[in-house]
Formats: sequence, C-alpha cells, structure tokens
Amino acid sequence: MDKKEAPVAGELMLEINQLIEGGVYSNAANIIHNKNEFILDFAIVLPGKNAARVQSRIITNPVHAKQLMLALQNNISKYEQSFGEIKIEAMQPILKAPETVH
Repeated sequence: MDKKEAPVAGELMLEINQLIEGGVYSNAANIIHNKNEFILDFAIVLPGKNAARVQSRIITNPVHAKQLMLALQNNISKYEQSFGEIKIEAMQPILKAPETVH
C-alpha cells in the first residue's frame, strides 16, 4: 500500500478558479499606498494609445506587500541565473496617479 506524503509544514496548496486560471496580461503597473494598505493596479498599454486600461487590482497589507517584493526579488534572481540578465533598455512612461491615498 502506497503512503501519501503529508504536506510539509508551512506549505500552502493554491487552488485556481477556472474563471481566472488563464490570467491577465499586463505591461504596466501602478502602486499607491496609505498607512494600512498597498493598492497594485496592473494595466495594459496598447500601441498608439495614451491611456492604460487597468486589468486587475490587488489590495493588500504592508507586510504582504513586502513579502511579495522579497519573493519577486528571489524569483528574478533565479530567472537571471537560468536565462541571463533582464535588461531594461528604456524607462517606461510613468502612469499618472497619486503616490499615496488617504
């Protein structure tokens, strides 16, 4: 009889709803914050347009925002070790939005 492996402590299984499993493409983002939360707007900028359409908004707390930043740094480091440095050739336009919300 096969033994089923018990989940490792601290691991979390993610379940993805079929309605969102395809994801949404984004090539621009804007981040605003106040004392209690960070708001991340992911948008798409289409050629010839001077406006970005927000595709998804994530609202989270400061602790999770910092954990997300650290996870992104870790994943980018691993990516660059495997595939080479990600080069940023030119600065992208800045989205017009307030720096903080109150």
